[in-house]
Amino acid sequence: MRKYLVVFIASTCLGISLALPVHAQGPDWKAQKKALKAQQKQARHDLKVQQRNRKMSWKARELSSAERSRAKHQMARERRKLKEKQEDARQDLKDQNKALKEMNRVYGQ
Repeated sequence: MRKYLVVFIASTCLGISLALPVHAQGPDWKAQKKALKAQQKQARHDLKVQQRNRKMSWKARELSSAERSRAKHQMARERRKLKEKQEDARQDLKDQNKALKEMNRVYGQ
């Protein structure tokens, strides 16, 4: 009987200690959203600096207007592509959050 009591108390303590960290490790959506926004802001800044440097390099050499126009259009495409990619990443994060909330609601957690 005493062995049973010791095993019961030990398993209960072990179960509680294992259950608490698992519950506490749930996704922190605000932190993920904040990290995503910071990363995206840095990516936009990097692209802006890269494009500014590219434009400044044109001063050092002669480019035809056709080449400048082609480069400007390419830079605009890069900006649009980055913007779309970032919007998709934000929407994916929202969808993940919504799906997890719905799953928790259905299964009653």
